[in-house]
Amino acid sequence: MNGPDVADVTDRIYESLNTDNADIDGLIATLKAALARAGLKEAVFDPAKLVQNNRSGRKLMQAYFRQRGVIVKYVNS
Repeated sequence: MNGPDVADVTDRIYESLNTDNADIDGLIATLKAALARAGLKEAVFDPAKLVQNNRSGRKLMQAYFRQRGVIVKYVNS
C-alpha cells in the first residue's frame, strides 16, 4: 500500500507550521508511516523553512515529534 513520500509529507508539515500547526498530529503520523516505507529512521528538516527558527523552536519541534515516534534532524546540524 503506497502513500505520500517523505518529501511530500515534509512539505505539508512546513505548510502546517506556517498555518498555526493545522492538523500537525495527523501529518506526523503520515510522516512516520512514510519514513517506515522508505526504510528511514529520521526526518530531516531545513531550519530556514521553520516559522520559529531559533534554538528553542527547533528543540520544541524535536521534542514534540519525538513524543510521537519521529526523530527530527536539521540540515547543517
